[in-house]
Amino acid sequence: MRYSQIRAFHYVATCGGFSRAAETLGLTQPAISEQVRKLESDHDILLFNRNRKQVTLTPVGEELLICTRRLFEVEDQITEVLSENRAALDGKLRIIADSAFHLTDRLKAYRKRHPKVFISVRTGNTTEIVEALRSYDAEIGVVGSLNPGPDMEVRSLGASPIIAFAAKTLIPDMPQAMSLAQLATYPLIFREAGSRTRQKLEKAAAARNIELVPAIEVEGREAVQEVVAAGAGVGFVSEAEFGYDARLARITISDADMAMSESLVCLRQRSNVRTIRRFMDIIAEGTAQPGTEKPSAAPVG
Repeated sequence: MRYSQIRAFHYVATCGGFSRAAETLGLTQPAISEQVRKLESDHDILLFNRNRKQVTLTPVGEELLICTRRLFEVEDQITEVLSENRAALDGKLRIIADSAFHLTDRLKAYRKRHPKVFISVRTGNTTEIVEALRSYDAEIGVVGSLNPGPDMEVRSLGASPIIAFAAKTLIPDMPQAMSLAQLATYPLIFREAGSRTRQKLEKAAAARNIELVPAIEVEGREAVQEVVAAGAGVGFVSEAEFGYDARLARITISDADMAMSESLVCLRQRSNVRTIRRFMDIIAEGTAQPGTEKPSAAPVG
């Protein structure tokens, strides 16, 4: 196994094809193809499924890509250490969050300090976020858990109670508070099974011998809000994420004390990557949103 073979594989995998990898590396396509072919031949494995239109990774190729991402990230860190000019931070930072609500002030602070870093944000539930971090498909995650795993570095963003909410037109003379049993009599709008909010609700209901049966299951908090606003049923969310919507009314859950903790997380073995470390540092400095407690490091494991 040679470095040139691993590099050729990595760029074919990340660029999406042999010709794009060759262009990125400044080599010919036959040279790249030969490096990958030799790597496969020497180890008697198949790394890519090849057809005329596209190249896709085999399961072994997917495993190897995770390893090569680590390798070339370390190479980038070595380059940074040896570089004479390390003042300007650039690159990209991919964030996946269960809600973008907790990121607004942090993103503003980060962009002000590091304007050359490109930031992308997408949403997912806790399970999807942790998987994306472990597979190197994201650098930063925001999850509804203080303990996503011993391989994660965690910063607490505080906690907020879970509330119910409904369209103002759904329930006549809507009370300010309702029990889980009362809420169960209405059509319920739940997030997908991997949602931490849903898991907490179902656990609290089971402890009271109450069955919460979703009438509609929707992926994503914003989508739930729109379905509820249309009058389809009652939804659930952390109070911090509820915000203001003239169509909706907040309902306290009177017989269950449930709270959603929010944490900023990154893969521990990647915590020294400069783009990641600087974002985590902003949280450690206490750049919290108004009205929330100052974040602190959370125990892991």
